Amino acid sequence: MGVFSELRGDVPLAVYIDLKSPYAFIAIEPTRAMAAALGIAIDWRPFTLDIPSYLGSARLDQQGKVASSQRTPQQWTGVRYAYRDARRYASLRDKTLRGTEKIWDSSLAGIAMLWVKQQRSELFDRFVDEAYARFWKRDLDIEDVAVLEALMESIDPELAKGGRFREFAAGAGRAAHDELNEAAFAAGVFGVPTYLVADEMWFGREHLPRIEWLLGGSQGAAPDVANRAFGS
Repeated sequence: MGVFSELRGDVPLAVYIDLKSPYAFIAIEPTRAMAAALGIAIDWRPFTLDIPSYLGSARLDQQGKVASSQRTPQQWTGVRYAYRDARRYASLRDKTLRGTEKIWDSSLAGIAMLWVKQQRSELFDRFVDEAYARFWKRDLDIEDVAVLEALMESIDPELAKGGRFREFAAGAGRAAHDELNEAAFAAGVFGVPTYLVADEMWFGREHLPRIEWLLGGSQGAAPDVANRAFGS
């Protein structure tokens, strides 16, 4: 068994996402469409990006102007393009994607994903959709446990009842999140969205045609990156 098969485990498709990634945000719907067409389930996994380590850090003021920055001009060029590119695709589906005001620590949101999967897996898609939509409208503080609890309560009061998520986030959930991220990083996962299928890893939703082909048994010629059916 290869490293990616081992990391993937028994599920046919594992997908790593991070709430603060615009590219992960616009990959959710086409990934679901592909999986639905094939009749397979997706094992969504949180992967908390360390953005300052490769793109520097910055913070905007309330007017959207740079208040502080540890980025080079080249890093700013890459960041601005990334948002411009993601917005083009978000607009096709009438999604709002506003640039974030700082580099967020999204690990607590990742732990919340693990909690919802564990408690009510059938509500996972709803939680992720609401979290992504609100975050990219700058309407969700993903570093505040009370805010995430309130979001869960709006979906199902049982998810946040009795402070159970708060306890999970401070203990077993944090340990599970860190272990999941360490294992992914050690295997070679470096960004989101990342797809694990067979014994292969694919980074970016532009690879959905090839992923679909692999999941479908590799019938016929391997496809190129274009995929009109799933919005890639």
